[in-house]
Amino acid sequence: GPCKQIGPALEQIADELGGQVTVAKINIDDSPMTPSKLGVKGIPTLMLFKDGQMTSMKVGAMPKGKIVEWLAEAGVKTDAA
Repeated sequence: GPCKQIGPALEQIADELGGQVTVAKINIDDSPMTPSKLGVKGIPTLMLFKDGQMTSMKVGAMPKGKIVEWLAEAGVKTDAA
């Protein structure tokens, strides 16, 4: 449900900010050990990584505008910033 709900927004962001960010999606059914390794407590969980280190995490579905705001706050150059 919520994961599929934000999928199109993430794909749009990947297209629009391809030079700035890499969007990766993990299906926890296909990779059941990954959530515990990363400290995921709920889904969907969005994480930002820089230089291999997680810098920010958000849990729950967000509209595209909120995701873009979050990226801008993290220093990603977006049209919103």
